[in-house]
Amino acid sequence: MGFYFLTCAPVLLRVASRFIQDAFRFNRACYRCRVFITEFITVAIVHALAVMSPGPDFAMVTRNSLLYTRRTGILTALGISLGIAVHVAYCLLGIGLVISRSILAFSIVKYLGAAYLIYIGYQSLQASRLDSKSESNAPQADTPTHEMATMASIRTGFLTNLLNPKATLFFLALFTQVIDPNTPKHIQALYGIEMMIITFVWFMLLALFFSNNTIRKRILRVQHLIERATGLVFILLGIKVALTTHE
Repeated sequence: MGFYFLTCAPVLLRVASRFIQDAFRFNRACYRCRVFITEFITVAIVHALAVMSPGPDFAMVTRNSLLYTRRTGILTALGISLGIAVHVAYCLLGIGLVISRSILAFSIVKYLGAAYLIYIGYQSLQASRLDSKSESNAPQADTPTHEMATMASIRTGFLTNLLNPKATLFFLALFTQVIDPNTPKHIQALYGIEMMIITFVWFMLLALFFSNNTIRKRILRVQHLIERATGLVFILLGIKVALTTHE
Protein backbone atom coordinates (compact mmCIF):
# COMPACT_ATOMS: atom_id res chain seq x y z
CA MET A 1 0.00 0.00 0.00
CA GLY A 2 2.81 2.33 0.95
CA PHE A 3 4.66 1.49 -2.27
CA TYR A 4 1.51 2.19 -4.31
CA PHE A 5 1.10 5.59 -2.61
CA LEU A 6 4.72 6.51 -3.28
CA THR A 7 4.30 5.55 -6.91
CA CYS A 8 1.14 7.61 -7.34
CA ALA A 9 2.29 10.58 -5.23
CA PRO A 10 4.05 12.48 -8.06
CA VAL A 11 0.97 12.18 -10.27
CA LEU A 12 -1.29 13.33 -7.47
CA LEU A 13 1.00 16.26 -6.75
CA ARG A 14 0.99 17.32 -10.40
CA VAL A 15 -2.82 17.09 -10.54
CA ALA A 16 -3.15 19.05 -7.31
CA SER A 17 -0.66 21.67 -8.52
CA ARG A 18 -2.49 22.09 -11.83
CA PHE A 19 -5.81 22.36 -10.01
CA ILE A 20 -4.44 25.07 -7.74
CA GLN A 21 -2.96 26.97 -10.69
CA ASP A 22 -6.23 26.77 -12.62
CA ALA A 23 -8.16 27.92 -9.57
CA PHE A 24 -5.74 30.83 -9.15
CA ARG A 25 -6.10 31.81 -12.81
CA PHE A 26 -9.88 31.61 -12.57
CA ASN A 27 -9.90 33.71 -9.43
CA ARG A 28 -7.60 36.27 -11.07
CA ALA A 29 -9.81 36.35 -14.18
CA CYS A 30 -12.90 36.90 -12.01
CA TYR A 31 -11.12 39.69 -10.16
CA ARG A 32 -10.11 41.41 -13.40
CA CYS A 33 -13.64 41.01 -14.72
CA ARG A 34 -15.04 42.68 -11.60
CA VAL A 35 -12.48 45.49 -11.98
CA PHE A 36 -13.45 46.03 -15.63
CA ILE A 37 -17.18 46.02 -14.81
CA THR A 38 -16.64 48.58 -12.03
CA GLU A 39 -14.50 50.69 -14.33
CA PHE A 40 -17.07 50.42 -17.13
CA ILE A 41 -19.89 51.60 -14.85
CA THR A 42 -17.77 54.50 -13.59
CA VAL A 43 -16.88 55.58 -17.13
CA ALA A 44 -20.52 55.29 -18.24
CA ILE A 45 -21.80 57.45 -15.35
CA VAL A 46 -19.10 60.12 -15.68
CA HIS A 47 -19.56 60.34 -19.44
CA ALA A 48 -23.37 60.40 -19.25
CA LEU A 49 -23.28 63.32 -16.82
CA ALA A 50 -20.87 65.19 -19.10
CA VAL A 51 -22.97 64.54 -22.21
CA MET A 52 -26.18 65.72 -20.57
CA SER A 53 -24.67 68.98 -19.34
CA PRO A 54 -25.44 72.03 -21.53
CA GLY A 55 -22.70 72.97 -23.96
CA PRO A 56 -21.96 73.48 -27.67
CA ASP A 57 -23.25 69.99 -28.60
CA PHE A 58 -26.51 70.57 -26.75
CA ALA A 59 -26.95 73.98 -28.38
CA MET A 60 -26.22 72.68 -31.89
CA VAL A 61 -28.66 69.75 -31.71
CA THR A 62 -31.35 71.99 -30.23
CA ARG A 63 -30.86 74.63 -32.93
CA ASN A 64 -30.87 72.20 -35.86
CA SER A 65 -33.87 70.28 -34.52
CA LEU A 66 -35.93 73.42 -33.98
CA LEU A 67 -35.06 75.34 -37.11
CA TYR A 68 -34.71 72.53 -39.62
CA THR A 69 -36.15 69.01 -39.39
CA ARG A 70 -36.07 65.95 -37.18
CA ARG A 71 -33.81 64.26 -39.70
CA THR A 72 -31.33 67.13 -39.50
CA GLY A 73 -31.30 66.94 -35.70
CA ILE A 74 -30.66 63.18 -35.69
CA LEU A 75 -27.88 63.50 -38.28
CA THR A 76 -26.32 66.22 -36.13
CA ALA A 77 -26.41 63.78 -33.20
CA LEU A 78 -24.67 61.21 -35.40
CA GLY A 79 -21.96 63.73 -36.23
CA ILE A 80 -21.38 64.40 -32.53
CA SER A 81 -21.01 60.68 -31.82
CA LEU A 82 -18.45 60.45 -34.65
CA GLY A 83 -16.56 63.27 -32.98
CA ILE A 84 -16.50 61.16 -29.80
CA ALA A 85 -14.89 58.36 -31.84
CA VAL A 86 -12.03 60.67 -32.82
CA HIS A 87 -11.48 61.77 -29.20
CA VAL A 88 -11.36 58.14 -28.09
CA ALA A 89 -9.01 57.20 -30.93
CA TYR A 90 -6.36 59.81 -30.19
CA CYS A 91 -6.57 59.08 -26.46
CA LEU A 92 -5.91 55.39 -27.17
CA LEU A 93 -2.96 56.38 -29.35
CA GLY A 94 -1.59 58.77 -26.73
CA ILE A 95 -2.02 61.82 -28.98
CA GLY A 96 -4.44 63.44 -26.53
CA LEU A 97 -1.65 63.77 -23.96
CA VAL A 98 0.54 65.46 -26.57
CA ILE A 99 -2.22 67.93 -27.47
CA SER A 100 -2.94 68.80 -23.84
CA ARG A 101 0.73 69.34 -22.99
CA SER A 102 1.61 71.26 -26.14
CA ILE A 103 0.59 74.90 -25.84
CA LEU A 104 0.72 75.33 -29.61
CA ALA A 105 -1.36 72.23 -30.45
CA PHE A 106 -3.91 73.00 -27.75
CA SER A 107 -4.16 76.62 -28.88
CA ILE A 108 -4.77 75.55 -32.49
CA VAL A 109 -7.65 73.28 -31.43
CA LYS A 110 -8.98 75.95 -29.08
CA TYR A 111 -9.02 78.82 -31.56
CA LEU A 112 -10.35 76.70 -34.41
CA GLY A 113 -13.21 75.61 -32.16
CA ALA A 114 -13.88 79.17 -31.00
CA ALA A 115 -13.81 80.49 -34.58
CA TYR A 116 -16.22 77.79 -35.74
CA LEU A 117 -18.74 78.52 -32.97
CA ILE A 118 -18.53 82.27 -33.55
CA TYR A 119 -19.02 81.68 -37.28
CA ILE A 120 -22.15 79.59 -36.61
CA GLY A 121 -23.39 82.34 -34.30
CA TYR A 122 -22.80 85.00 -36.95
CA GLN A 123 -24.66 82.89 -39.53
CA SER A 124 -27.60 82.55 -37.15
CA LEU A 125 -27.72 86.31 -36.54
CA GLN A 126 -27.66 86.95 -40.30
CA ALA A 127 -30.51 84.46 -40.79
CA SER A 128 -32.54 86.14 -38.06
CA ARG A 129 -32.21 89.52 -39.78
CA LEU A 130 -33.43 88.04 -43.07
CA ASP A 131 -36.35 86.34 -41.30
CA SER A 132 -37.28 89.61 -39.60
CA LYS A 133 -37.32 91.49 -42.92
CA SER A 134 -39.43 88.86 -44.70
CA GLU A 135 -41.82 88.21 -41.79
CA SER A 136 -44.23 90.98 -42.81
CA ASN A 137 -44.33 89.81 -46.44
CA ALA A 138 -44.92 86.10 -45.89
CA PRO A 139 -46.89 84.13 -43.29
CA GLN A 140 -44.84 82.07 -40.85
CA ALA A 141 -45.00 78.36 -41.69
CA ASP A 142 -45.84 75.78 -39.09
CA THR A 143 -43.22 73.42 -40.49
CA PRO A 144 -39.68 74.01 -41.74
CA THR A 145 -39.46 74.98 -45.40
CA HIS A 146 -35.98 73.44 -45.85
CA GLU A 147 -33.50 71.14 -44.20
CA MET A 148 -29.74 70.80 -44.15
CA ALA A 149 -28.06 68.36 -46.49
CA THR A 150 -27.02 65.02 -45.01
CA MET A 151 -23.29 65.68 -44.94
CA ALA A 152 -23.77 69.27 -43.77
CA SER A 153 -25.88 68.06 -40.84
CA ILE A 154 -23.31 65.46 -39.84
CA ARG A 155 -20.46 67.92 -40.32
CA THR A 156 -21.96 70.55 -37.99
CA GLY A 157 -22.27 68.02 -35.17
CA PHE A 158 -18.85 66.49 -35.88
CA LEU A 159 -16.95 69.78 -35.94
CA THR A 160 -18.81 71.20 -32.95
CA ASN A 161 -17.72 68.23 -30.84
CA LEU A 162 -14.26 67.69 -32.33
CA LEU A 163 -13.13 71.32 -32.05
CA ASN A 164 -14.24 71.70 -28.44
CA PRO A 165 -11.03 71.84 -26.34
CA LYS A 166 -13.03 71.03 -23.21
CA ALA A 167 -13.94 67.71 -24.80
CA THR A 168 -10.23 67.07 -25.40
CA LEU A 169 -9.44 67.75 -21.74
CA PHE A 170 -12.40 65.65 -20.58
CA PHE A 171 -11.38 62.57 -22.56
CA LEU A 172 -7.76 62.96 -21.58
CA ALA A 173 -8.76 63.04 -17.89
CA LEU A 174 -11.07 60.09 -18.45
CA PHE A 175 -8.40 57.93 -20.06
CA THR A 176 -5.65 58.85 -17.59
CA GLN A 177 -7.43 59.26 -14.26
CA VAL A 178 -10.62 57.19 -14.42
CA ILE A 179 -9.49 54.38 -16.72
CA ASP A 180 -6.52 52.37 -15.47
CA PRO A 181 -3.61 52.68 -17.97
CA ASN A 182 -3.12 48.91 -17.58
CA THR A 183 -6.60 48.23 -18.92
CA PRO A 184 -6.19 46.43 -22.29
CA LYS A 185 -6.66 48.62 -25.33
CA HIS A 186 -9.49 46.49 -26.68
CA ILE A 187 -11.37 46.97 -23.39
CA GLN A 188 -10.76 50.72 -23.59
CA ALA A 189 -12.05 50.64 -27.16
CA LEU A 190 -15.25 49.00 -25.88
CA TYR A 191 -15.61 51.86 -23.41
CA GLY A 192 -15.29 54.22 -26.38
CA ILE A 193 -18.01 52.40 -28.33
CA GLU A 194 -20.30 52.62 -25.31
CA MET A 195 -19.66 56.38 -25.08
CA MET A 196 -20.45 56.81 -28.78
CA ILE A 197 -23.74 54.93 -28.39
CA ILE A 198 -24.78 56.85 -25.26
CA THR A 199 -23.92 60.16 -26.95
CA PHE A 200 -25.94 59.34 -30.05
CA VAL A 201 -28.95 58.06 -28.09
CA TRP A 202 -29.05 61.11 -25.81
CA PHE A 203 -28.83 63.68 -28.60
CA MET A 204 -31.20 61.69 -30.79
CA LEU A 205 -33.79 61.86 -27.98
CA LEU A 206 -33.10 65.58 -27.71
CA ALA A 207 -33.66 65.94 -31.44
CA LEU A 208 -36.91 63.96 -31.25
CA PHE A 209 -38.14 66.20 -28.42
CA PHE A 210 -37.37 69.55 -30.05
CA SER A 211 -38.66 68.41 -33.44
CA ASN A 212 -42.04 67.47 -31.95
CA ASN A 213 -44.80 69.05 -34.04
CA THR A 214 -46.48 70.78 -31.09
CA ILE A 215 -43.24 72.32 -29.89
CA ARG A 216 -42.15 73.18 -33.42
CA LYS A 217 -45.39 75.01 -34.27
CA ARG A 218 -45.01 77.23 -31.24
CA ILE A 219 -41.30 77.81 -31.73
CA LEU A 220 -41.38 78.51 -35.47
CA ARG A 221 -43.74 81.44 -34.93
CA VAL A 222 -40.80 83.23 -33.37
CA GLN A 223 -38.13 81.61 -35.51
CA HIS A 224 -36.15 84.82 -36.03
CA LEU A 225 -35.96 85.29 -32.25
CA ILE A 226 -34.74 81.71 -31.82
CA GLU A 227 -32.10 82.25 -34.50
CA ARG A 228 -31.00 85.45 -32.78
CA ALA A 229 -30.85 83.81 -29.36
CA THR A 230 -28.93 80.77 -30.61
CA GLY A 231 -26.59 83.07 -32.53
CA LEU A 232 -25.73 84.94 -29.34
CA VAL A 233 -25.34 81.65 -27.45
CA PHE A 234 -22.87 80.29 -30.02
CA ILE A 235 -20.87 83.53 -30.01
CA LEU A 236 -20.68 83.46 -26.21
CA LEU A 237 -19.71 79.77 -26.29
CA GLY A 238 -17.02 80.61 -28.84
CA ILE A 239 -15.61 83.32 -26.59
CA LYS A 240 -15.72 80.91 -23.64
CA VAL A 241 -13.87 78.26 -25.65
CA ALA A 242 -11.25 80.84 -26.69
CA LEU A 243 -10.60 81.56 -23.01
CA THR A 244 -10.23 77.89 -22.10
CA THR A 245 -6.90 76.99 -20.49
CA HIS A 246 -5.21 73.58 -20.59
CA GLU A 247 -4.24 73.62 -16.91
